[in-house]
Formats: sequence, structure tokens, C-alpha cells
Amino acid sequence: MTQSVEREVTGAAVDDQALLARKLRKVLLATGVGHFVEWFDFGLYGTLAAIIGMQFFQTGDPAAALLSSFAVFGAGFVMRPLGGLYFGSLGDRIGRKRVLATVILLTSGATFIMGLLPTYHQIGLLAPTLLVLTRLVQGFAAGGETSGATTFLAEYAPVQKRGYFTCWIDNFGFMAFVAGSGLVFLLTAGLGETAMNDWGWRIPFLIAGPLGWVGLYLRTHLEDTPEFQAAAKAGTTQAAPLRSTLTSARGALLFCVGFVVIKAVGHWMLQTFMPGYLITQMHFSKLDAYAITTVGLFGIAVMVPFMGWLSDRYGRRPLMLAGCGGFILFTYPALMVMANGDMLSAVLAMLLLGAFIAAFDGACSAAMAELFPTSVRYGGLSVAYNLSVAFFGGITPWFSAFLIASTGNLFSPAFYVMGAALVTFITVMRAKETAGLPLRR
Repeated sequence: MTQSVEREVTGAAVDDQALLARKLRKVLLATGVGHFVEWFDFGLYGTLAAIIGMQFFQTGDPAAALLSSFAVFGAGFVMRPLGGLYFGSLGDRIGRKRVLATVILLTSGATFIMGLLPTYHQIGLLAPTLLVLTRLVQGFAAGGETSGATTFLAEYAPVQKRGYFTCWIDNFGFMAFVAGSGLVFLLTAGLGETAMNDWGWRIPFLIAGPLGWVGLYLRTHLEDTPEFQAAAKAGTTQAAPLRSTLTSARGALLFCVGFVVIKAVGHWMLQTFMPGYLITQMHFSKLDAYAITTVGLFGIAVMVPFMGWLSDRYGRRPLMLAGCGGFILFTYPALMVMANGDMLSAVLAMLLLGAFIAAFDGACSAAMAELFPTSVRYGGLSVAYNLSVAFFGGITPWFSAFLIASTGNLFSPAFYVMGAALVTFITVMRAKETAGLPLRR
């Protein structure tokens, strides 16, 4: 009789664990697909920056067109802090699920419209104006995506696996860049550079429409996070979460801003600046540049979950410090290796830098979520993340291209990356270890 009861109890526990595992997979998929759509757009823009510049700006100079294209890219980041303020505060008041569903609808819609925009040759100066407006809408919506997705996963994840679960955000982000870069590579190979330059560049942006609807469907069929539901039931949610964030979580805000400096700069250097850099400065063909970027980003995506697992086992700080230290020591040599002009050297250099950003990303998402209490987590993370991304990440492609144009040194962008890494290194050194601790309430 006792054995029978024990078997029933054991069976019930196994069933509960299986149910929890299925729920976590569903949460991860819904969150990841939405995040994929956002970064798919940014990846496409970065990969196609050289083509977009020639399509939307009147210039015969490829380098000048690329600079203009990156300037528009940076303009979208101006709206990210505003989007973070709005959606972050809303997410802390009404819940994470509803806000994330709204965000993916706006993000995918703006990306789809990008594929329909008329060019400079068709409507003149109105073309770059529409391009800027589309990027502003995209930036506003994106302000609520990464921080919201990170918050959502962190509040669902088991304590001992929070680093592993939250780092999948970055995995989906890099896979989106891989998909974007890979799709551009295949289209360029299949259509030829002429057709790709004329109309083929529109196809990847149009694909974001149906992808967005899939993400919307998945997100609307989720329950809100256990942490938010508990806070709502206990009546601890804030009527004015933004005010509470600025008054009671200023230390967490500053640490989060410092964490994101190298995350933003490293991401946009590898994801957005690199394809155009390889084409215009290193004189690789478009096809080779897309191939190098695709392989490098895929390698990063594969490494990130392993780094997340390591951050749960050994702590957030060691992984984040290792990533920063790697950028400080090896960014300049890596760019010099790329200048050799052969694909193997360029891919190895990309993978080297990718290992450092993977190490940092594996720990950073969880570390950021662990800084804030539940009542202001979405908003606090949104404000800090988007301010840092706007000031440091958004200008990375443009500023890197500007450094080369003004100094004549092909490797000068390395100094910007190294400086950003040093800022974050100092911040992490002053931060407390949070791995394995319950989320703050």
C-alpha cells in the first residue's frame, strides 16, 4: 500500500516536471520568435546597408552612401529610449504578455513596410524621409522588445537555470542575423548582384510580415509570468513604476547602463557594421562578405547557450569580465587579421571576437534582470538598456565609418570597441554576484 502511494506521488512529480518543461519550452519559443523578428530587421538593414545607401541617397560614392545609410540606422535608436520608457512602464502596470504582443505587431509591420518603400530614383527626397520615419517607428517599438523578452524569460526560468534560459534571447537575436545575412547571401547568389541591387533587397523585409503574425499568435496564447501574477495578486505593482524606478532603483539603473555599453557596441560592430566594412574597406565581394558574416554570427549563436550554462555554474561576473577583457586585448589584432584579405582569416577573426561577445551575452541578460525588483523590472531594464543602446550601440556603425574616414586608419574602430569594453569591465568589477539568488521582489 505504501509503495503504491509512493509510486503515485513519484508519478505525479514526474508529470508536474514534464508539464513545467513543456511550458518553459512554449515560453521560450514564443519569446524567441518575437525577438527573432526584431533582430531580423536590424540584421537585414546592416547586411544590406551598402545597397540601401545607394537606393535612398543621391550619391555616386559608395562610402558616402554607406555613411548616410548608417546615419539613418542610428536615427532609429533615438526612439528606443522613448519606446523603453513607454512600453517598460506599461509592462510593469498591466503585465508583460500584453505589451510584448503589441511590440511584435509594430516591429514586424515596420519591417514589412521597409520592403515596400519607393527609392530616391522614384520619388526623390521623399524616399529618405520615409526611410527615416520607418526606422523611427521601428526604434520606438524595439524599445520594449529586448528588455521585455529578457524580463519574461527571467521571471519564468528556474533559479539555477536563469542564465541558460535568458541567454536564449541573444541566441535568437544572433540566429535572426544569421537568417538575414544567409538569406541575403542566397538571394545574391541566385539573383545576381544587379537584380539584388534593383529589387531583390526588398524580399527579406517582406518576409517579416508573416513571421510577425506567427510571433503574435504565440505570445497571445501565453500566461503572464508567475512573478508578475504574484505581484498583481499581492497588490505590489506600482501605479507609477517609472517614478519608483528613478527614485528607488538608481543604483541598478547605473549598473545596467554600464553592462550594456559593450553589449551594444560589440553587437552592432559585428552584426551591422561588419558586412559594409568588409565590402567597402577590406574590398571583399558582397558574396564573400555576406558569407563571412553569416558563418561568424552562426558561431556566436551556437556559443551563447553554452556560455549561459557556464554563468549558472560559475557566476555572471567571470563570464562578463572574460568577454570585456577579450575585446580590450584582441579587437585591434582581429581587424588586422581580417585585412589579410582571405576568407579563412576573416572568418577566424569574426569567431574570435564572437567568442567574447558570446561569453558576455551568456551572463548579461540574467545579470540585468537580477538587478531590479519585480515591480519595476520591465521598466528599469527598458530605460537602462535602451539609453545605453541609443548612446553607444546606435552610433557604432556610423561612428566606426566616421573614424576610418577621418583618420585614414582601417583599424580605428577597434579603439571605440576597446573603450566601451573598458567601461563595462570597470562596471562589472564593482557589481555584486547575483547568480543562484532568487529574483528581487
